[in-house]
Amino acid sequence: MDYFLHVLVLAAIYTGLAASLDLLAGRTGLMSLAHAAFYGLGAYTSALLSVRFGISFPLGVLVGMVVAVLISFVVSLPSLRLHDDYFVIATFGFQMILFSVFNNWMKLTHGPLGIPGIPQPVIFGWHVNSHLDFLILAAAFVCFAYFVVHRLTSSPFGRVLHAIREDEVFAKALGKNTLRFKVVAFAVSAALAAMAGSLYAHYITYIDPTSFTVMESILIISMVIIGGAGSTWGPLVGAVVLVTLPEALRFVGLPSAVAANLRQIIYGSLLVIMMMFRPRGLVGKYGFSK
Repeated sequence: MDYFLHVLVLAAIYTGLAASLDLLAGRTGLMSLAHAAFYGLGAYTSALLSVRFGISFPLGVLVGMVVAVLISFVVSLPSLRLHDDYFVIATFGFQMILFSVFNNWMKLTHGPLGIPGIPQPVIFGWHVNSHLDFLILAAAFVCFAYFVVHRLTSSPFGRVLHAIREDEVFAKALGKNTLRFKVVAFAVSAALAAMAGSLYAHYITYIDPTSFTVMESILIISMVIIGGAGSTWGPLVGAVVLVTLPEALRFVGLPSAVAANLRQIIYGSLLVIMMMFRPRGLVGKYGFSK
């Protein structure tokens, strides 16, 4: 039962991540390879505050989100002046830079050694220390992420994001400051990713840079593509499929080395199949092919 709950907790964390990226890639049309970096920022900020200074979990989550927003401005203000492939390359560069920071700043992050002993959350006297408790907390985080994305996309702000996705030049012709809208969307997406990272750090109780590589960013993008962009259920479907798939391979009896490679092959095959035959994903509204 605990193993089943563990898988559900991971699926919930990745659902929040996929929902945050869907705001950027699905709703605004900005494909970012830096999402794992913001995920890691939230995890490291919350972990360091709790381990070194005894800061409470809710405050650590909030500070992690603020840090992610501030760093997002540094990235987005110059990068969002780029378009299409150039923007993807810029976010890829930021992802690699931040991974190097996580991996080499020994005094702060302990580099490859990681940060052990991260305390489990305590929220207003509620000690979150069981898998069921974490599932409830993760579900609350997912609901918050969905609420934020829904409020933004169903408002006039969201209609401008849709216009940017469809034709940014036309949106500019209507007098919209598209750069400002994209910067805000990037910041909100980064904050929600950092929130998921904080929960991940306190759930696993240990983090190291290998959890926040560019492959992690590609995994999150895969969830958006396979589940479907611009859809309420897309991030949930994509996260459940790609989280439960490798867990299902454990029961096949394959050696761990073979299973790891097979998992990457399956991920790649799913992406190719989706882009060829159903670019809108399983339940998506928008496609990624032009």
